[in-house]
Amino acid sequence: QVQLVESGGGLVQPGGSLRLSCAASGFIFRLYLMAWYRQPPGKQRDLVATVTGYGTTNYTDSVKGRFTISRDNAKNTVYLQMNSLKPEDTAVYYCNVKYNRKDYWGQGTQVTVSS
Repeated sequence: QVQLVESGGGLVQPGGSLRLSCAASGFIFRLYLMAWYRQPPGKQRDLVATVTGYGTTNYTDSVKGRFTISRDNAKNTVYLQMNSLKPEDTAVYYCNVKYNRKDYWGQGTQVTVSS
């Protein structure tokens, strides 16, 4: 079955960096678009970035120039490099794949940006 396991979250000061990882299994990873979403406290879950199997990326405006999504198809892993972090980036970050017309999610990893 499809499994997504995120890691790499934590507490960081404003201006700092974190790298999130998402290890995927249960499907042919290289064929599928992968996404990162985030859900701030008390708010809805929103799309942050996507990457196709070929490596084409897309970002929401608020993270452009600061976040980089990438993937390693040999390791079945997708990454989110987050630089110049701001307090408003505080959220639970989720990895996502749409497989057989169904959304699959990881358990989420908490990112807190605070001094």
